Amino acid sequence: QQALAFARQRLSDNAPVLIYASADPEKVKNAQASLGVERAGHLVEEALSQLAVTLVQEGVGRLLVAGGETSGAVVSALGVTTLRIGEQIDPGVPWTQASLPGREAPLSLALKSGNFGGVDFFTRAFEVLA
Repeated sequence: QQALAFARQRLSDNAPVLIYASADPEKVKNAQASLGVERAGHLVEEALSQLAVTLVQEGVGRLLVAGGETSGAVVSALGVTTLRIGEQIDPGVPWTQASLPGREAPLSLALKSGNFGGVDFFTRAFEVLA
């Protein structure tokens, strides 16, 4: 809920939104010990994918998702039916136009996994769309 409130505020100010999941390594280790590595990761992916769904339902027209597992969770949660490859951001990472059920206009969607992209990747990604 806090991430959604943050995103809504930034969007109402016409400002870019960056949301990421991170914690102190010791807290991550404790959560993984308590929940299991797979379950802990799944909870983060679920939270981020549901946040993406809500933001798209509220009118967000472009998303950049980082992390392979998170990208898969977001694509699945959005119900993406097709991806049309668009302009390249970095080698191996293009913007795509995603078709979604119940949405006429395609969603601009970039999916970044692994070590793809340079240090200025996030800034350049949105410059490419400008």
